Amino acid sequence: MKTKTLRKEKVNVVTLGCSKNLVDSENIITQLRGNDFEVSHETDEGSDIVIVNTCGFIDLAKEESVNTILSYAEEKKAGNIEKLYVTGCLSQRYKDDLEAEIPEVDAYFGTMELPGLLAKLNADYKHELIGERVTTTPQHFAYLKISEGCNRKCSFCAIPLMRGKHISQPIEHLVAQARNLARIGVKELILIAQELTYYGLDIYKERALPQLLDALCEVDGIEWIRLHYAYPSKFPLDIIHTMKRQPKVCNYLDIPLQHAADNVLAAMKRQVTREETTKLINDIRSIIPDITIRTTMLVGFPGETEEDFEDLCDFVQEMQFERLGVFQYSHEENTTAHLMDDDVSPEIKVDRANRLMAIQQEISYAKNEAKIGKQFKVLIDRKEGGYFVGRTESDSAEVDNEVLVEASQHFLRIGDFCELTIIDAEEYDLYGEPVVTSS
Repeated sequence: MKTKTLRKEKVNVVTLGCSKNLVDSENIITQLRGNDFEVSHETDEGSDIVIVNTCGFIDLAKEESVNTILSYAEEKKAGNIEKLYVTGCLSQRYKDDLEAEIPEVDAYFGTMELPGLLAKLNADYKHELIGERVTTTPQHFAYLKISEGCNRKCSFCAIPLMRGKHISQPIEHLVAQARNLARIGVKELILIAQELTYYGLDIYKERALPQLLDALCEVDGIEWIRLHYAYPSKFPLDIIHTMKRQPKVCNYLDIPLQHAADNVLAAMKRQVTREETTKLINDIRSIIPDITIRTTMLVGFPGETEEDFEDLCDFVQEMQFERLGVFQYSHEENTTAHLMDDDVSPEIKVDRANRLMAIQQEISYAKNEAKIGKQFKVLIDRKEGGYFVGRTESDSAEVDNEVLVEASQHFLRIGDFCELTIIDAEEYDLYGEPVVTSS
């Protein structure tokens, strides 16, 4: 066992799941460092305490979270760490079960119990640190969580069970966060929420995302603002008009649509039809023709027939989305879909996911090929292998296409914007070289 000293213990925070969880982990790190703890993110060396921030969204995520907890429980039994704490969505949803099954964990906390976690570590919740945040992303971009929870009642989704009802952060708090992030070198803000379009309804009694965007665009140092996770039903088009009016707001929208067959959409409780969705996408593109629309689809929902799936494939071909991801349905306890028979076999779910992605792969390749010879503003994220790797306005961090520049021939600085000419393309990657300007 490690010998105790008067020093503050070293804490390792481990994050699983989505970018919203990452922001929560960054807030944990910020508070602990404000209490003079030595804190690292996902670095095991010499840690006395481990905090696992879990995901409980779908089966694969839950399995990863449980396996991670078990791994650190073994480390604790071996004497390699002294304390193990678990927080986040899985802990919120299955706390009683986890306490019974993995008693080696010293305490479990839900998604909104940061003060309790800090108290367990004899740390104070420092209100003066609200708005301040240590970032674990590369210095030039950061996630900005504008609201918590969701009021939607999609039949397949367990997020409201883990995150509660929609709660918006006031505009002035978000602007203060943005200024602090800009001060440490952040150039791109990626706005995240379970439902962006609901922003402001609870505190301002109106949808206030356009007002928030206008305020964030006034922050010096921020050059890109990107929107993630909007809901298609009754989508307010003034968001798109603000995007067109404000050059800092990327022409990019992540709007998960989930399906296209009307009977499946109804069973999912999505409150929208294929016809309404088609009109929405066409209306958005009529306002900003070069907008990048990212979406996700869910295959294998209970009762989804081959005909329903073909409708979805036809819709994807028709709409030609710039970015698309596919999830396989996961039968989640306490959701209304859990009352239905999970009648699509795992093999069929895998097959449908692969078939849909094959369609998208062809679409993506054609769109990428069309960019050859054109110039784009690119934000350089990192150097990896023999390439500098960056992103265009059309690409969000960690989920979208990237632009590769040969490091042996060109030097670029990480965190800088540069103008690149696209010289080659693959299904999900582009190759570029710096634009040569005549003196």
